[in-house]
Amino acid sequence: MPIFLKLIRYKNLLMVLLTMVLTKYALLESNFSNTLLSHFNFIILTTAVLLITASGYIINDIFDIETDKINKPSKLFLDKNFSIKKAWSFYILLNVFGLALGIFVSIATNTPLNSLYFIVTAIILFYYSKSLKKIALIGNLIVSFLCALVIFLVSEFEFIGTNLESSSKISSDLIIAIYLLFSFTITLIREIIKDIEDVNGDLKIKAKTLPILIGRKRSARIAFFISSMMLVFILIILQSIKNESLFFWYILFLICIPLLYLLSKIWFARTKKNYNVISKLLKIIMFLGILSMLLFRF
Repeated sequence: MPIFLKLIRYKNLLMVLLTMVLTKYALLESNFSNTLLSHFNFIILTTAVLLITASGYIINDIFDIETDKINKPSKLFLDKNFSIKKAWSFYILLNVFGLALGIFVSIATNTPLNSLYFIVTAIILFYYSKSLKKIALIGNLIVSFLCALVIFLVSEFEFIGTNLESSSKISSDLIIAIYLLFSFTITLIREIIKDIEDVNGDLKIKAKTLPILIGRKRSARIAFFISSMMLVFILIILQSIKNESLFFWYILFLICIPLLYLLSKIWFARTKKNYNVISKLLKIIMFLGILSMLLFRF
């Protein structure tokens, strides 16, 4: 069972779960009284997302065996401790149950077209793992989009079909957009950093990732630039909420200062170990950013 948990990246799944729970119960329900998603349907929605995400990790490992032999030999357990045939079986099983639950919750909430989110995501995850991840920036953008989609899905099921007042609608759209952009950008930076880490294995499979096309140093500079733009954006937000002391100090100390530290680490990074530290730091910043949703409860 521990091997299976590693296969489905249970730590990442817990992050997805936390994001969805905080989006509904901290961010949305604290600000808006006319949300629609019942507790039961939310559980179904969350389970669907987790199952499809888990299946995505499995298919990614199946297609990544050769590169992982070079990039992560100590962490490679697929084909050694867990058969590829069994991995395919779990991939199909999780996908089927995830899609079934996604379609069910879409019909139960009278939004059958929302089923397309789950179907298209499952298809994208397969082709991402098979080929799209090897294309410069395309794979990075896909993963970033899918991470932001987690927040979007909760808000979509909560608000679809409702007639919010104009001021509330603008407020909700703005708040959700900020978190969507944060999630998308942090993930994009991390995906570029991971490509720099994995360049040796990617070369073996003739992938055309950004570091292979333009080099590690230039790729790191792009990650630095995107991080800088995000910091500027957050500082602008900080200026607009200076009267909200709790938010102000949280964002200043737990988002802005870590981002400044991140910029210094990216600028001076040279080795694979340096980039591995940056990747972990980005995970922490993502966690702290999502955790800020709790502040809406106060």
